[in-house]
Amino acid sequence: MSETLMSHVGYGCLMAVDRSHVLRSAAALLTRKSTSTMDEVAKAAGISRATLHRQFAGRDALVRALEELGIEECEAALDAARLDEGSASDAVRRLVREIEPAAGLLSFLYTENQLFEGEQQNEGWARLDARISALFRRGQESGEFRIDLTPAWLTEALFALIASCAWVVLNGKVAAKDFHHMIVELLLGGALRRES
Repeated sequence: MSETLMSHVGYGCLMAVDRSHVLRSAAALLTRKSTSTMDEVAKAAGISRATLHRQFAGRDALVRALEELGIEECEAALDAARLDEGSASDAVRRLVREIEPAAGLLSFLYTENQLFEGEQQNEGWARLDARISALFRRGQESGEFRIDLTPAWLTEALFALIASCAWVVLNGKVAAKDFHHMIVELLLGGALRRES
């Protein structure tokens, strides 16, 4: 292999690693401070503003890349939670446990209104909604969950609770160890069907 080709191959691998590092650094920073500038993102990633700009043309491009990462992590969490196994309540508990590592990023994305407006919405959100809604529908059909709360509403409530709880954990108002308990108890406390 020629030296030039080897340097290009090496450079491509380095760029792939750098992109992942930059995204993780940006996610960590923006989770803590959503108004961070591109200069602050570059500093957090340990790169220059010019290097950041070569990878992401601007804040919107960075946010869109973070959106892809967030959706990817959520889909992996849904797979790991085995939503079709056992009771729907147990599947919700597993889902909250599996999604916890991505909660901070989801909290940031949840506040980025441009991701959910207009025609350029990422189809990944619809895939996530469909899978989670199917879980709540399964719980309703089995008699576990109330039928007066739609699966779409329960799905939105779950996302809102995850985002809110991630935020209060980050701000030190809630202990990180209580993340799972607080979300599951509040959501299922309202969703479970009660005998009348």
